[in-house]
Amino acid sequence: MKDVAQKIDRRLDWKVMPEIVQYTLDQSIALQQIPAPTFHEHARAAYMKDQFQALNLLDVRIDDVQNVSGLLPGKKRDLPAVMISAHTDTVFPAETDLQLRYEDDLIYGPGLGDNCVGVGGMLGLLAAIQRWQIQLERDIWFVATTGEEGLGDLRGMKAAFNHLTAHLGYVINLEGLAFGHIYHAGIAVRRLHISARTGGGHSWLHFGRPSATHAIVELGARILSIQPPQSPRTTYNIGQLEGGQGINVIAAEAGLWLDMRSESYAALQDLEKLVRSHIDVLTTPDLTFDVDVVGDRPAGILSPDHVLVQSALNVLSLLGVQGILENGSTDANIPLAAGCPAVTIGITRGGNAHRTDEYIERQPIEAGLRQLILLTLATAGYLNP
Repeated sequence: MKDVAQKIDRRLDWKVMPEIVQYTLDQSIALQQIPAPTFHEHARAAYMKDQFQALNLLDVRIDDVQNVSGLLPGKKRDLPAVMISAHTDTVFPAETDLQLRYEDDLIYGPGLGDNCVGVGGMLGLLAAIQRWQIQLERDIWFVATTGEEGLGDLRGMKAAFNHLTAHLGYVINLEGLAFGHIYHAGIAVRRLHISARTGGGHSWLHFGRPSATHAIVELGARILSIQPPQSPRTTYNIGQLEGGQGINVIAAEAGLWLDMRSESYAALQDLEKLVRSHIDVLTTPDLTFDVDVVGDRPAGILSPDHVLVQSALNVLSLLGVQGILENGSTDANIPLAAGCPAVTIGITRGGNAHRTDEYIERQPIEAGLRQLILLTLATAGYLNP
């Protein structure tokens, strides 16, 4: 595949890249200006539908979870297709100030890197293919997914992959700020909302009765005493606490939100069992707990020796970049868990993701796009390898 990427690199007219880079950046900024918190991606979905149609994709549709998909048909429709995906949702509430700030080579803006420049890169790839009038051997499905962040639980990719799985052979997923990194393994994630309930009461008159807030604090302390294994790497985080009715009220309800992650699904199950055992110890007739699973991301891994991973590394090498293999939690978890070869790559570099002072670097965008173009064309059979 390295030779294939080199041949493609020599064949393409890269003089158009400044135009493609500017188009990608313009699209990324246009997307960033449209609020899209998880579960509320409708406006971005409508925008992406318009862009896919303008770029002449076939079968453009918005599904029930606001994914937007479109088909670029290949010469051999019976070959397993390639999916290019990028998520449209952000962690920021709809009322967030989305004003951009420019500073030298940097552009600051909430959600610009994660993941508007990833979605913009997908449009840039499609624009380049159309500009060169390339027809590939395999179909390519372009999918703008939803629900990747937070409690979205990868719902967009779950729906999209379920819809297209019979047609797919490869997935190339885009995360805007990951240039130079190749995610070939998806870590397992399990998220719980744990709530405690009691009869409540008056802090003075009913002192000694069970308190839901006390119970949640004690459960939190027990969770913090857990020492998860370092190998396979396993982590937990109590991200939110809630509950209580007043400073002088014995709380009738309280809760916490627990995020657990591991390189091994078995280790993750062991961690959850331990958490649930602490809940069992604390439960009494006057103090009960409810546990709701609010996130369940499966694990999966693609061997570093697989042709898709090696091709991604070789393309970066061709561009003078030393690729770094990574694992993480992305949309690619879903195809990886199903045994479908998938990698996640980036378009540029930046920082402060999930903060309002998030930023991207403009300079690496061209290399990020060239990486994406070469990897996609090699995978989809531009030279029919």
